[in-house]
Amino acid sequence: MAVYTHLGAEDLAKLIAAYDVGELVSAKGIAEGVSNSNWLIETTRARYILTMYELRIDTAQLPFFLGLLDHLSAKGCAVPRTIHDRDGAAFRMVDGKAVALIEFLPGVSVDHPTPGQAEAVGNALAQLHHAVADFPITGVQTMGLAEWDRLIHQCGSERLDTIAPGLSGLAYEELSFLAANWPGGLPHGVVHCDLFPDNVLMLGNKVTGLIDFYFSADDFFAYDLAVTHAAWCFSPGGHEFRPEISTALLAGYASGRALSADERDQMPVLLRGACMRFLSSRAYDWVFTPADALVVRKDPMDFARRLAFYRANGNELFA
Repeated sequence: MAVYTHLGAEDLAKLIAAYDVGELVSAKGIAEGVSNSNWLIETTRARYILTMYELRIDTAQLPFFLGLLDHLSAKGCAVPRTIHDRDGAAFRMVDGKAVALIEFLPGVSVDHPTPGQAEAVGNALAQLHHAVADFPITGVQTMGLAEWDRLIHQCGSERLDTIAPGLSGLAYEELSFLAANWPGGLPHGVVHCDLFPDNVLMLGNKVTGLIDFYFSADDFFAYDLAVTHAAWCFSPGGHEFRPEISTALLAGYASGRALSADERDQMPVLLRGACMRFLSSRAYDWVFTPADALVVRKDPMDFARRLAFYRANGNELFA
């Protein structure tokens, strides 16, 4: 079922009737993620994804997120269009929460990517970075270094160390390093910031959809690549680095957009920042997610292990 919110069949039918998409046939809750409730909607015309925004999404920013989908789709990127309602609105309010209907794209997410799939994802990411050049809206980065610091300190040392002994020391030490070494002046634009394998749909080695742009913001292109690298290039749990996936992903990106010398120099720091971004949010969710939430918490130690790898080997990846 949905992550936090339940909508009955009558509520869903009434909501879908506000769109020119045919009549509701079925609605299946998707129990994935910790920030939104999602349903797979089937109508007499097609399939769609219905999303209700629960956490970390400022409703005032929805025109940015949803407009970005429409912009990228028009540029030929493999992203889902926003379905506007009969009045032309990109989202509606239900019980005080915003909901949006999104185009359903074919394909499946991969659990164990091949080099060919990683290369295709790298190229799709480069295409996205080119496509945002004339996107007219700037999205504020709300999940940057200051937020990582806030989340970690809100958890506190005692609760962090109940997740794993010594986690608080690692987190505080890394935050200090990143505050002192975070780069400035790199090429930037609106980026995805959350391109995990479950946010990419594929058919074979073809990318059919980049989805879930709800953490998109104006940030460094190289940071977006770092997030994607950290998300794709390890075995489940972050236990083992997969060098063949790293090589393919970076080659795919380079085939569409070459990193500058400054970007390459700063990638080791950006990779560590990518790990801290997800370590901090996962630790917060681990500590504070309601006990009755219909969601499986994600282990922050997955990214503590990735962080340890980048601290030891990050410079060698871009030597």
